Amino acid sequence: MNLFRTKSIEHSLADADEPGHGLKRSLTTWDLMIMGIAVAVGAGIFSVGAEAAAHHAGPAVSISFILAAVTCALAIMCYAEFATAMPVTGSAYVFTYATVGELLAWIIGWNLILELLMAASVIAKYWGVYLSNFFEAVNIDIPSNFALGPVTVFWGPLVVVAVFTFVLVMGTKLAARINNVFTLIKIGIVLFVIVVGFFYVKAENYTPFVPPSQPAPATETSWQLQPFLSMLTGAEPSVYGFAGIISGAALVFFAFIGFDVVATSAEEVKNPAKTLPRGIFAGLAVVTVLYILVTLAVTGMVSYEDLAKVDSPSLSTAFQLVGADWAVVVISLGSLIGLTTVIMVLLMGLARVMMAMSRDGLLPRGLSRTSDRHATPARTQILSGILVAILAGFTPVELLSEMINIGTLSAFVMVSIGILVLRRKRPDLKPAFRVPLGPVIPVLSALLCIYLMLNLATLTWVFFAVWLAVGLVFYFSYGHWNSRLRREEAAGIKQQ
Repeated sequence: MNLFRTKSIEHSLADADEPGHGLKRSLTTWDLMIMGIAVAVGAGIFSVGAEAAAHHAGPAVSISFILAAVTCALAIMCYAEFATAMPVTGSAYVFTYATVGELLAWIIGWNLILELLMAASVIAKYWGVYLSNFFEAVNIDIPSNFALGPVTVFWGPLVVVAVFTFVLVMGTKLAARINNVFTLIKIGIVLFVIVVGFFYVKAENYTPFVPPSQPAPATETSWQLQPFLSMLTGAEPSVYGFAGIISGAALVFFAFIGFDVVATSAEEVKNPAKTLPRGIFAGLAVVTVLYILVTLAVTGMVSYEDLAKVDSPSLSTAFQLVGADWAVVVISLGSLIGLTTVIMVLLMGLARVMMAMSRDGLLPRGLSRTSDRHATPARTQILSGILVAILAGFTPVELLSEMINIGTLSAFVMVSIGILVLRRKRPDLKPAFRVPLGPVIPVLSALLCIYLMLNLATLTWVFFAVWLAVGLVFYFSYGHWNSRLRREEAAGIKQQ
């Protein structure tokens, strides 16, 4: 039983050209840049920075964002080298299959499904919440849910997931055009909020920039909520100080999860050798600047201590505390538009990962079939939409939001390591983009991602272990036996 068989790059490229299982190249550098911005700049830009400032890092949350952005940038360099060497759909899954073998590729693919499924479901759920908040802000009374017998149904997520599943089935280029319009609108709203926010900034709110470390509140000392590293080492949980900056970085890393999704579109990009690196890095640069500006505005408007007194601090909280209640309407609209494009890109990424795995037989082969008219994986896209709609519309999926981060970080670790393996196995490859400084950046990327993973809550690791166990059961009961690579190897042995 060869669990670490690898699939050659040439084999993956050939599969991408198989009639009825390939995608159309239609995306430009601009489309990729906007896609990265679209998936990273959602409602989180109005909330995650304020929450991290209030409960983790204080004004130094801007450093948390820089650390998270640097970690993401290091990993994205590795993605860019892989994607230019093998521009096929599937992102970290296909990269891992080409370097360290089928079993680990399955685990990474399974983790990507976890990341994208959870992210799309959680954000669709929050989209419904922000829709209700916007209705309240403009004095329209429409409930966010209704009872269907014993089941509570949240109608907002069902609507938005259904609409964008349809759009994605109709074509990637159409989806990109809609995404571009929505994203430019939300960038305009974010810039407006930042500019207005800076009029309320007071320099004294930035002092102390790094608040002194203090013990974590009693509610955060239970083993479930402790950072996994603290639980392993027996260190007392703390907030603020250096530990707060690091835990803040682990929290705000959620803001950068979208860039691995962009890499899944490699097979749909025109001239991927140039387009992929340019689009990914331009998007990351814009997102990092926007997040830092928002956090500087929110921590300058009000003291982090005042934010900490609020149950769910956000940018709206800061405006309310300075008496600018009118801004809540603008922020609610920005959040709503922001989440709209995030959902669409995540749905697209989820379908592409499942498509790549089904091409290899690790998931049912029929899921990789593309439509003749639009060249999109319609079956997989519809299945993805159904799964996301069920989770978002009928379950408290938001309780599992940290699972998104651990799924992303595990993929980042494997891609970073995979670059070193690829260079050793295939020195003949000359990708258009190559990570500089030899092995330094891939190794540093892997170590930083592992460190951030260890700073996630212990309960997140428990759920992650359960997810992996379920995935391994599925692999050994279905994926391994239906693997096209295993069957090709077996057929070759028989012929010999």
